Amino acid sequence: MVAEQSRLTKPDVLMVGRYPEWEMPEFERDYVVHKLWMATDRADFLRGVGPRIRAIATNGVLGAGAALIDACPKLEIIACFGVGFDAIDLDRARARGVRVANTPGVLTEDVADMAFALILASMRRIVEGDAFVRSGAWKKGGLRLGRSLRGKTLGVLGYGRIGRAIARRAPAFGMTVAYCDVAQDSGSPQAYCADPVSLARASDVLVAATAGGASTRNLVDAAVFDALGPEGLFVNVSRGSVVDEPALIAALAERRIGGAALDVFWNEPNIDPRLLEFENVIVQPHHASGTIEARKVMGKLVRDNLAAHFAGRPLPTPVI
Repeated sequence: MVAEQSRLTKPDVLMVGRYPEWEMPEFERDYVVHKLWMATDRADFLRGVGPRIRAIATNGVLGAGAALIDACPKLEIIACFGVGFDAIDLDRARARGVRVANTPGVLTEDVADMAFALILASMRRIVEGDAFVRSGAWKKGGLRLGRSLRGKTLGVLGYGRIGRAIARRAPAFGMTVAYCDVAQDSGSPQAYCADPVSLARASDVLVAATAGGASTRNLVDAAVFDALGPEGLFVNVSRGSVVDEPALIAALAERRIGGAALDVFWNEPNIDPRLLEFENVIVQPHHASGTIEARKVMGKLVRDNLAAHFAGRPLPTPVI
């Protein structure tokens, strides 16, 4: 009886995908947690728990579509474990009066680090070199030469928190920076390009760091790859939807760009197998923010947003 009364005092939270194990004790202490990813029949599961759900805890990849939002008639807030919220149907959330919060800022530096890790891995052939040693090929000759970062221009597509953090790292590697965003930053000393094509034309390395969503879908297309050129490197740490992926594959196959280093994909984790066939492509499993330190702060911010909502306080990091 006491346990049932305790349960009734806790808000019901629908957790869409698995959170790090260290988060679960905190969540289960404060909420009745319903784990959607463990349901064998998702529709039946939602019919059972949906009417009780007051909050959805999700992440930037899984999001919360209109159908999921509508399956929870008492829904009050969606808390996203991640900075990107393009997978959350904001229009439906607004129509329902549902608050949305994300975790900006806390993963900025780690994502920027990964951008440069991918640049170095590609230009200095680090992944290839590892395989070269392990296979015994070193005994038969030397590894192909890589490319220096010094003297190159880094193009940053999307000049928000992450884009600026990537740009700050460039001088340490002897690189100059150009950027493209919806508007020029009058306070930035970096060269501004008005569109992605002109940015690619000015760049040796082009990094996509822009937000996802309808406004940036296929922003990096065939014209951008042609402008980047046969020695240019394309790096994506933003969203797979930002890239016209068939155009990228065609540019790689026809050697119209020098290579690609990708942390995100259009249909992840079911990526196009053709991308794995290119020796000048490095792939990662959408892991740019994948440090223990970042994930712990992200989890706390998700919990802080939920706690603030249920206590009637302003959300620390609201989206809507």
